[in-house]
Amino acid sequence: MSIASLTDPITAEGGSVRFDNLDHWLQGRTLYGGASALIAYTAAVRAFPDLPPLRAGQVAFVAPTGPEVELKREIVRQGRNVTQVRSELWCEGQCTLTAFWLFGTEREANAEHEAAEIADWPGPPENAEQVMEGMGPAFIQNNFELRRAQDLRGPGEPVVRRWARLTTREGLDPVSELILLGDVMPPGAMRAMQRQGPISSINWSFNLLDTRPATRDGWWLSENASQHAAEGYSSERLRLWNADGQQVMDGMQCVAVFG
Repeated sequence: MSIASLTDPITAEGGSVRFDNLDHWLQGRTLYGGASALIAYTAAVRAFPDLPPLRAGQVAFVAPTGPEVELKREIVRQGRNVTQVRSELWCEGQCTLTAFWLFGTEREANAEHEAAEIADWPGPPENAEQVMEGMGPAFIQNNFELRRAQDLRGPGEPVVRRWARLTTREGLDPVSELILLGDVMPPGAMRAMQRQGPISSINWSFNLLDTRPATRDGWWLSENASQHAAEGYSSERLRLWNADGQQVMDGMQCVAVFG
């Protein structure tokens, strides 16, 4: 029911849509970023159902997104192999999210190599300690199960790594699942903050390394690592691996770190 509240109202026609029962997906006064990105992605693929597989996405979180949304989407360019689609969420007359999706057909490979193996493999999720029970924003408490995937606790190296899975994945294809889950971790800069304060995702760009991602029992290893933080912003690298250590997504994000 919770995921259906994000996707069921979306039709191929787009336009004005009301999403009900979104309390489970809130992060403060707005939708959790992965949820709003999923809405934008779903609007694009339902409007244009013959697209090739998704290869990459660029999402800008412009303003808070609420339940009354106007969905806009258009094909920006359609080439022989690559189709680029823009989708937007508008609330109360202003754009609150804009996304650019890159879809591409499979071609004969002229370069091939695997992503590097993960350093400091934490072991399988089945043996990991559960964390964040009854804690954190509403979208975490109601929709995700998190388990520890690093020994570090509190301040230190600006990296946050956790096993994560949705408590229900009914009706989701694997790519939609990764979009919904890809922004779930707090920024690595959280470990370098001198005092507690709010944080807010500004954008999120990612490349899919596998167009048919799969894992075991819904578990994905999620990592946010701050590459540089200064003047109220952090540049973060976001990565996802499946339960066997195969990397499936590589991304970057700009995060506002408030004092």
